[in-house]
Amino acid sequence: MATLPKLAVVSFLILFAIGAKAGPNFDIIAELENGPGNVTVTDNGRIIMSMHQFYQPKYTVVEYKDKKLVPFPNKELADVDSKAVLKLDSVLGIRSANGIVWMLDNGMRSGVMPKLVGWDIKADRLHQVINLPPPIAPKDEFVNDFAVDTRRNHIFISDPAGGTNAGLIVVNLNTGTVRRVLEGHSSVIPENIDLIINKVPIQVKDKSGKLVRPHIGVNPITEDLNNEWVYFGPMHGHSLYRIKADDLANETLDDKALASRVERYSDKPISDGITVDKDNNIYLGELAENAIGIISSDRKYRRLSQCPRLSWVDSFSFGPNGNLYAVVNRLHQSATLNGGALEAKPPFYLLQVKALATGLPGR
Repeated sequence: MATLPKLAVVSFLILFAIGAKAGPNFDIIAELENGPGNVTVTDNGRIIMSMHQFYQPKYTVVEYKDKKLVPFPNKELADVDSKAVLKLDSVLGIRSANGIVWMLDNGMRSGVMPKLVGWDIKADRLHQVINLPPPIAPKDEFVNDFAVDTRRNHIFISDPAGGTNAGLIVVNLNTGTVRRVLEGHSSVIPENIDLIINKVPIQVKDKSGKLVRPHIGVNPITEDLNNEWVYFGPMHGHSLYRIKADDLANETLDDKALASRVERYSDKPISDGITVDKDNNIYLGELAENAIGIISSDRKYRRLSQCPRLSWVDSFSFGPNGNLYAVVNRLHQSATLNGGALEAKPPFYLLQVKALATGLPGR
């Protein structure tokens, strides 16, 4: 008879564990008609998103305001049909810091030079434009995401490019100088692994029309809240790396010296954008499993939530009050990554994720 209470306790614990595993740690705060790219949330709570170029959006950057999307910073810059001399063509990476929203325009829709555009949201005016000409951004560039270093006034950009020539781009915001570093290093080039979601492989058409399974280089990138370490890795890769921001910003280090400063940090799944909180938990989307997970400070990965609605979690950003936001865009069902067949249908999602600790707004 004494064993019955023990069995009951064990059964309760098993049920609790199952429930805890299945329970979502996110809320859908907006259903979107068009596929988002990346998201940033300013320190006063403005939610600003790039719209993913794979879905040919009318506006390249929007603000989620009063439960609808409006062009950001204005129609003149954000509208693809704008006749303005300066306009945004194909923005993916987007971050905010110190009142500036930074937008990384890869220029791929129109074949124009990629550029980094900063908009002052307090003064509501253009802050800075930095062009990324070749060879800083090669012909097959896909400048994708970036981290803003507010201590050194630098930006570190990930460029998966053609895979074997993937690299990082270091931007000195004080001088406007740009450098390409770590090109072809093992920490930035993709591994020979395929991304398969719901038993369907990611496939693109090459120039001959043949279907191939792409392997994408460095994409996820973030910096800790102390502006000490920059974390990055190939999208198609099972390793996350890090390097000290001081070393990345050091213009006197040659390629060999800089490469020697790169550390393998942890295992990771195939993933897109990442962010980090004050306790050094790194958040990411586990693309193959429709999941959100973290790499904790002990360098171990675990899932936080798994759900069919978490179908390609692309980007994260902390906002004020410790809130963590993310976007879902189902890129594997876009025509670009689905062998030419568009299967993605709205709604796409803007999420609020229950973070384990607070983070820095805009990051």
